[in-house]
Amino acid sequence: MLFAPRVKGQGLVEYALILVLVAIVVIAVLALLGPAIGNVFSNIMTNI
Repeated sequence: MLFAPRVKGQGLVEYALILVLVAIVVIAVLALLGPAIGNVFSNIMTNI
């Protein structure tokens, strides 16, 4: 019973770390592909 809050806290920290890692990956991908995606949408708008 004494370790139950510690396990819950540990799980919360693990979820937070996973969320931070996913956010870093998404930011990196958007930073690399952002201009290319912007060009695609610009081409679509000029063709319309």
